[in-house]
Amino acid sequence: MILLVDDTPENLISLKNVLEKHGFEVDTANSGEEALKKVLKNSYVLIILDVQMPEMDGFEVAEVISGYSKAKETAIIFLSAANTEFRFIAKGYSSGGLDYITKPVDINILLLKIKTFYRIYEQSRKLGEVQKALLEEIEFRKAAELKKDEFISIASHELKTPLTSVKGYIQLLERGLAKGDIEQVKSHLSKAQIQLEKLNGLIADLLDISKIESGKLKFNKQYFDMDTLLENIIEVMHQSNPDFKIIKNGSVNVKVFGDEMRIEQVVVNFLTNAIKYSPGTNEVLLNIRLQNNELYVGVKDFGIGMQPEQVKRVFEKFYRVEETSHRFQGLGIGLYISSEIISRHGGHINVNSVYGEGSEFYFTIPIDQLMTDV
Repeated sequence: MILLVDDTPENLISLKNVLEKHGFEVDTANSGEEALKKVLKNSYVLIILDVQMPEMDGFEVAEVISGYSKAKETAIIFLSAANTEFRFIAKGYSSGGLDYITKPVDINILLLKIKTFYRIYEQSRKLGEVQKALLEEIEFRKAAELKKDEFISIASHELKTPLTSVKGYIQLLERGLAKGDIEQVKSHLSKAQIQLEKLNGLIADLLDISKIESGKLKFNKQYFDMDTLLENIIEVMHQSNPDFKIIKNGSVNVKVFGDEMRIEQVVVNFLTNAIKYSPGTNEVLLNIRLQNNELYVGVKDFGIGMQPEQVKRVFEKFYRVEETSHRFQGLGIGLYISSEIISRHGGHINVNSVYGEGSEFYFTIPIDQLMTDV
């Protein structure tokens, strides 16, 4: 938009009409004070500023405008009928003007200058956008590089932990066998098996991340009974966490069309996290129902919960809540993988959480992927 500033109404009207006929959007001000108010409220590509105005001349207006951060990219053309001497022209440039035109104005020359300023403005704007995009890309790559390094460090630590434990249990097994203590051998074997299962889970998550990144995460979809799947998951989870009660609320008489093992992976991830992040509690709820033409499956715990800013990022790849990262093991990719699985089933995944009170992670699957039992 162009701002015309002149204390003579006839000049404003005639120049405004000419510029609008050539497709320019034009605003006007009949004094320096009015011009300053408009510059503060609006953005202008160009200001055409009359020099001879009462109370506040064009030079003074330009000097004030040059101090506005909002208008630092705005070009100013001075128009003057009286001050045509070099010293006045020089003052116009030193006041922040990019051009100084004497009256009477050759409208064709003025139009050429305006078009040139617009072209320069567009080129500058596009260059600024490219520069901003490049800076954002550089910053993104630095964030990505830092996350990758952090992830490698975390993964190395998490993989070494169960390996070190297994190594220790093997040494204890050797001693137990040498002593002939069968009960001790069985105990160490059981504990070693738990660590191997942890290691297997970590490796499976790493492989899933790799498959997601390469677009090779495969799904074997067929109809399966959701209630039966959840009952089986509860039974298996209870065996490894006998002190925790998993209470199933609700039942749905439907078969889901999807990858049963992948859906199981999501529910197990929810339950595992619920138990892990709920120290001092012994109960989680597994909620299932049909709502709004969708299947709803949620796991509610009564643990540490999350802050709102953490909730926003919890499904990001490699994200780990800072204050829990040193207290709880994990790679920070389980929920990211879960979100990819549910997305590939046409569903939605989310969490409701209150800091200090607990969380409910849930997913929904559209009803058109379900088949009601007859």
